[in-house]
Amino acid sequence: QVQLVESGGGLVQPGGSLRLSCAASGFILDYYAIAWFRQAPGKEREGVSCINNYSGSTVYADSVKGRFAISRDNAQNTVYLQMESLKSEDTGVYYCATGPLEMVVGGLLDEANYPFWAQGTQVTVSS
Repeated sequence: QVQLVESGGGLVQPGGSLRLSCAASGFILDYYAIAWFRQAPGKEREGVSCINNYSGSTVYADSVKGRFAISRDNAQNTVYLQMESLKSEDTGVYYCATGPLEMVVGGLLDEANYPFWAQGTQVTVSS
């Protein structure tokens, strides 16, 4: 029943911006965490950001702090990732994922906490 559909990826020049959206259905966001992960070519998948949809608290990877912002619209069951000052190192496939807050063990960017994943969207930062 849980579905996540993400959109907003594309090609952008260095220094540009993109906003990724993750629309949820089959559940209400209030008691779930939603996280963004990415996988660059030749690299392991890494956590980018997450949001506790109950408290609104957020976590960011050091590499994106000050440039990316995660937000939510619980009324629309949607989470966003606003990406600014994009670098070539930000290139990769971005995935949103969700899991119930009551089941969280360890860090919020631990993939083990997220049983439900979206299809992924490509972000390419290049001139």
